Parts: sequence; structure tokens; C-alpha cells
Amino acid sequence: MNRFSRTSGADLFRYARVHRGAAVLTGTTVVALLSALFGGTTIALPSIGSGGVTTGVPYRHELPLLSAVFLSAALDGAMSAHDAMGASTMHRLRVAYCVAITATVCAFSFGAEAFVNGLGSGTVFVRSTLIWLGLALLSARVLGQQLGWAIPLTSVLFLVWFPHDWWDWTANPPGDLFSWAAAAIALGLGVTATAATPWRRKTFLRRARDAP
Repeated sequence: MNRFSRTSGADLFRYARVHRGAAVLTGTTVVALLSALFGGTTIALPSIGSGGVTTGVPYRHELPLLSAVFLSAALDGAMSAHDAMGASTMHRLRVAYCVAITATVCAFSFGAEAFVNGLGSGTVFVRSTLIWLGLALLSARVLGQQLGWAIPLTSVLFLVWFPHDWWDWTANPPGDLFSWAAAAIALGLGVTATAATPWRRKTFLRRARDAP
């Protein structure tokens, strides 16, 4: 039996209600529509990499960061401390919720962006969302849930100052291998950091000490 098969839709809905599910979906929907309709508008910003010459950065390059921060907030809520100490059933529900809401946001964002600007634009939007989601999860674990935006924002400043180079995943083509590797690494770090709850860390350390 699949480990998620015992998670009913009613359980998932109740979990979403106390973990800002509606607010996260509303916020990310607005971001996706703004990107699809107005994402081509250029932000004029100075670039250190070009000797101080003002460069233009389209809004859609940076808007996925907002979606990622909204998604990271889905783990916060009135029951977040209880969740971290919950039994395996609670952790399965938490994983199912995170997967479901992330997949929903990515699917809608891709659809809106691709419908207006093409499949490539939708793919890049989703890729950027996944990279910044991983960084937001890492930031929330290291700096606290209220600072989930800190590490992603730092990466944005780097991309704005040194744009249009091999590391700029917001401007790289949809099939760029480096950018997808960055997405896998960032998301892996974020998921690992999120899973490393204080209870799990204490359990791991205790087992390591007790091991022969």
C-alpha cells in the first residue's frame, strides 16, 4: 500500500485550513497572473557587473521568488510546532500537503505563463520557483520561519548585479542543465533542512551515541 493512500481528501483539506493553504494559493495565483500579463515590463537597475551601467530586468525574472516565499509559508501556522513533533501519520500528511500545494502552484503558474508567453517562459518560471522554494525552505530552517525570504532575496541581488551570465537561472533557456541542477540541489537542501526537525535531530544524535 502506498504510504500516502491513507491520507484522505478531508484530512488534507483540514490540514490546509490551519496551514494557510487558501492564502498561499491566492497569493501565488496573483503572482502568476501578474507575471503572465505584465512580466515583460523592465525594471531599470544598476549592475555592478557592467561597470554601473543601468540594465533592464523583466519583472517575470524575479516574480517566482514571491511564489516560492508564499509556498514556504505553507509550512507555518498555528500547528507548525506540533507538526514537527508529530507521529509518522502527521508527517505523511505534511508531505502530502506540501507536494499537493507545490504541484498545484507550479501547474497553474506554468499554464498561465505558457498561455500568454509560450512554453519556454512557463518552464523557466517553474524552474525559478523551485530554486527559490528550496532556498526559502533553507532560510526558514536556518534563520526562522519569518525570515524565509532572506536567502532568496540575497540570491536576487546577486542575479541583478551580475545578470545574463551562465549562473543566471532566470534568463537561461528552458533546457539549461546548470539551471536544472541548481533547482535539484536547492530543492534537495530545502527539503532536507525542513525534514531535520529538532525532534529528528535529537533522535539521530541519540542513536549515534548509542551505536556500538
